[in-house]
Amino acid sequence: MKFSINTKGFNDVIDITDSVSEKVKKSGIKEGICLISCPGSTCGITTIEYESGAIEDLKRILEKLVPMSKDYEHCKKWGDCNGYAHIRSALIKPFLSVPIENGELLLGAWQQIVFLDFDNRSRRREIYVKVVGK
Repeated sequence: MKFSINTKGFNDVIDITDSVSEKVKKSGIKEGICLISCPGSTCGITTIEYESGAIEDLKRILEKLVPMSKDYEHCKKWGDCNGYAHIRSALIKPFLSVPIENGELLLGAWQQIVFLDFDNRSRRREIYVKVVGK
């Protein structure tokens, strides 16, 4: 199963919890695991409280750890200057697994599944959802 989202790039953070939950419900699986992935080397999927302060804090930390303004070797080789996006994706990872219990994603009270687009341009992204269990 999959769904598409349009992103702005540059650390765009999008709450995809409802879309993933919909796929879990559609699967009919009551107990198992949900695997969420974005094929691409400049995106990430993780959990966080989807609240403006927490999102801005995450963006600020990513900028401190892997600044967009650095001169990355990847940019020298390919000229697309998104080396930082590849490094951020390596740290956050473009996939996530979430347990399913009683047909629901097992998330904390303030926890949402978010997609992060680290690239330096807008994109249309495909998000794949694989539900395994019984």
